[in-house]
Amino acid sequence: MHGILNILKPAGMTSHDVVVFIRRLTGVRKCGHTGTLDPGAAGVLPICVGQATRIAEYCLEMEKSYRAEITLGTATDTEDASGTVLKQKEVGSYTEAQIDAVLKSFLGWRLQTPPMYSAVKIAGQKLYERARKGETIPRPARQIHIFKVTFLSYRENKIMFDVTCSRGTYIRTLCREIAEALGTVGHMSFLLRTKVGPFTLQEAYTLEELCQLHEKNNLKEALLPLDTALYHLPAINLDTKAAKAIKNGRAVPIDSKTHDSPLFRVYGPKQEFLALAKVSKNMLLPQKVFLYR
Repeated sequence: MHGILNILKPAGMTSHDVVVFIRRLTGVRKCGHTGTLDPGAAGVLPICVGQATRIAEYCLEMEKSYRAEITLGTATDTEDASGTVLKQKEVGSYTEAQIDAVLKSFLGWRLQTPPMYSAVKIAGQKLYERARKGETIPRPARQIHIFKVTFLSYRENKIMFDVTCSRGTYIRTLCREIAEALGTVGHMSFLLRTKVGPFTLQEAYTLEELCQLHEKNNLKEALLPLDTALYHLPAINLDTKAAKAIKNGRAVPIDSKTHDSPLFRVYGPKQEFLALAKVSKNMLLPQKVFLYR
């Protein structure tokens, strides 16, 4: 079994919990996710199965979309509702236009410091392990990109918004920063991941739905082709002779001038996905060949 499962992770499970669940359900040891989703959050979690784990590294850069809620007036140590209250502050009176303007001010490239309660490693140790000991250490800021942000509602000191962002963006931290930009404090009180690259919430399977498919021996119905996650890479189509060479790990001639990209999806004459390859000196060089059929 090889491909990608678009999973609707329930709140309360870690991303690794879902991977373990899929391993047991499919009987396939090689399974992995393409980016951690907080245990308290629900939403899209693509799981690579079998040979698809070989492309996981190329999926990490996919844009992610979320629906989030900020509760103003209370700050926590984890920056979400699971943490200990650190501070409370009066919430001002805001119009929807004012909140929308603040949200829009976060668009574009910016630096963000990851929270202490995160899996980021510093000196070989995960930050949350230090945080649980009551430690706070300096963390280098990382560059993130907010592509789109949409104000949805504001009532009873709660802001609901949608955001599309780059890899490495902590929505918890973004919620705290938005609250501070409004002159108060706040924490993330709800998070739903609605999209990861081409994988959408509407097309995601719950774990219960996967179990039902498994009972009917139809689990493969939920399995997407592994090249689904490589939509952002340009494609090259080869004839039978060239495709055979690529499948055997051999380079084939190609015009470098008309193929300007660091990496390509390579397909055979029947549109079968064969490999990931790069072009150098008028040669198509296979980097990863997929022979799982």
